[in-house]
Amino acid sequence: MIKAKFDPLIHGQNRLQICAILTLTAEIEFKVLREKLEVSDSVLSKHLKSLEEAHYVRLSKRTDMGRQRTWLSLSTEGRMAYSGHVKALQEIVGNL
Repeated sequence: MIKAKFDPLIHGQNRLQICAILTLTAEIEFKVLREKLEVSDSVLSKHLKSLEEAHYVRLSKRTDMGRQRTWLSLSTEGRMAYSGHVKALQEIVGNL
């Protein structure tokens, strides 16, 4: 059972969107996520670094057709934190 817990790290708009998108897929390429969020590389990198330091997001670098690409996934810890945060938000807004 996931415990409702407000997480200020996840609550920021871009980080909340990152976690929401990553819950829908096993992994996503940095470029695709950047385009979905409509932010710059530097903005996305900053948010990912915060989430990675909290062990919520995993980054892996792979070479594809001679180019290095970064792939992102939500860790188990990140999924639990995100689920707890969503549950806490649902408790705040009640049964609408």
